[in-house]
Amino acid sequence: MCGIAGIVALGDAAAPQPDQLQAMCNSMLHRGPDEEGTDIRGEVALGMRRLSIIDLSGGSQPIFNEDKTILCVFNGEIYNYRELRCTLEKKGHTFATSSDTEVIVHGYEEYGDDFPSHLNGMFAIALHDTAKKRVVLVRDHLGIKPLYYASQGQHLVFGSEIKVLLASGLLQRELDVDSLGQFLSWEYVPAPNTLLKTVKKLEAGHLITIDLQKQKIAPRQYWDIPLKTERSLSDDEWLERVDSLLKTCVTRQLVSDVPLGAFLSGGVDSSLIAAAMGSAKTFSIGFDDPSYNELHWARTVAKHLGVSHTDEILNPDILDLFSRLLHFMDDPIADFSIFPTYLVSAVARKHVTVALSGDGGDELFGGYETYIAQIRAAQYGMIPAIMRKIVIEPMLQSIKPRAAKKGLINKAKRFVEGAGQPENLGHCRWRTFVGELQRAALFTPEAAKKLTSPVDAHISRLFAQAADRDPLTQCLYVDTKSYLCDNILTKVDRMSMAVSLETRVPYLDPELVELAFSLPARLKISGNTTKVLLKKVAARHIPSACVYRPKEGFSIPIKHWLTTTLRPLMEELLSEKTIREQGLFAWENIDTMKSEHLQGKENHSHQLWALMMFQAWQNRWLKG
Repeated sequence: MCGIAGIVALGDAAAPQPDQLQAMCNSMLHRGPDEEGTDIRGEVALGMRRLSIIDLSGGSQPIFNEDKTILCVFNGEIYNYRELRCTLEKKGHTFATSSDTEVIVHGYEEYGDDFPSHLNGMFAIALHDTAKKRVVLVRDHLGIKPLYYASQGQHLVFGSEIKVLLASGLLQRELDVDSLGQFLSWEYVPAPNTLLKTVKKLEAGHLITIDLQKQKIAPRQYWDIPLKTERSLSDDEWLERVDSLLKTCVTRQLVSDVPLGAFLSGGVDSSLIAAAMGSAKTFSIGFDDPSYNELHWARTVAKHLGVSHTDEILNPDILDLFSRLLHFMDDPIADFSIFPTYLVSAVARKHVTVALSGDGGDELFGGYETYIAQIRAAQYGMIPAIMRKIVIEPMLQSIKPRAAKKGLINKAKRFVEGAGQPENLGHCRWRTFVGELQRAALFTPEAAKKLTSPVDAHISRLFAQAADRDPLTQCLYVDTKSYLCDNILTKVDRMSMAVSLETRVPYLDPELVELAFSLPARLKISGNTTKVLLKKVAARHIPSACVYRPKEGFSIPIKHWLTTTLRPLMEELLSEKTIREQGLFAWENIDTMKSEHLQGKENHSHQLWALMMFQAWQNRWLKG
């Protein structure tokens, strides 16, 4: 696990300088505290910071091929490197180290630009072919590891974080207002964009080739989730296939020369990972608020599995924590769970250097309530409009939100809010918190003119890409390519690397992803039951009470803290003076949201938090 950086000078652009590359590497010390590696050859500079996991003494980067004409820096892990190394050695390649990185340069020699298709792992790669005068940038199949790039003048800069690109001193910092509109709607900026006009994300399963002679930059997709082809298997056979392959994928990701553990919430996904590991160290956190504390379930699973379990009940100084985490929010997300993800990573890092996570299970096997809400919306629509608009919805609007995290009232209110969003959003209606009408009211008329992309732009594009699949699989495809990649995986990468912890996600092994997407829909959602098959798998390994319980989600009581601990911060970041001088937002609407939330009339925590996160990001990263 590392962080990578680089500069490519095209045409008459000034060659990269050592101090530029050094500044870029220095900006991501947290990603690789163990070692640094740099290389500048003419118009190409490559740099990295290393967190040593495999071949601790011999895996220093850059790594070269036999004649030193090809070199690469790399962030991530290649889980099939031993098998791939054996194949490449049989084809005549000679290896100088025992690291997984070296299969990249020899794989490129053997397979050319198709080499990423042979890799099983999580990776962001920068490869320099000095003989052919070209550079190749690659991001893994599912987007587990990040890679940003920007073209400014005749320089192309890239790195594992936006701050790395900014540290080069080659970029202008200009807000992309259209992307800001997307951020407030979805709590993340959909790829390939970011909040900075010049900076892009390399999308999952994509690579970029840079021809240094022709000065040509060519992106292309090398992998996508295959079109579902259901296999003629019985339910029991599906059960065996998923159980067996999940165990294989977890075992595949246990390769490590440093201590390794797992996050454990006590839910289906993380519990199955821990069960497949066998002897394991597991980690959990909880909070004082009982509706945000799942430690009972984690302890029950840990005891059942006989693993070495560590948990802590935390009462963090949230203001201090917010300030600290801004350093890692240069590509911001407004997901509340950045806080518990950071905190559980910090607990785990006291004991291990690598942690396995259960992320991806919901997107592969149908775990979100939004899928059921989409089904229920059709039934809700059969109720006469006069009954819905005059009786049901006004009644729910008149009821104040409850203090608990979820509950019947809160869920009913959220269902009606989502159902009121455009139908073309599908199940994503319940994931957006600022729709077209709200967005138009939130921005000033001048700023609203710059919102050129509709709220549903990336969702509609992904639904179109998945058009040949059944309705539920379309939803899973959309979530895997958007919410999972741009929000969940970004959050896990940022918050774990903030404490120099490598996080691995076995559910996102491409082999398991392909199997999951070939599962019949009835084995994912049935009635009000989510993850039908995966829960049957889990019931083989952990207590049924832990399997068949309401889904809670990994969050913290932000909605309460905005009225207490976080209120001074909210008042500072969303003050009338700040908002009016900024000229982006309509003060009156923000003031109304604040008042309604503070009085307990409505829960505007998602909208207010996204606004606060943007304001803090702007102060830290846009203004520098």
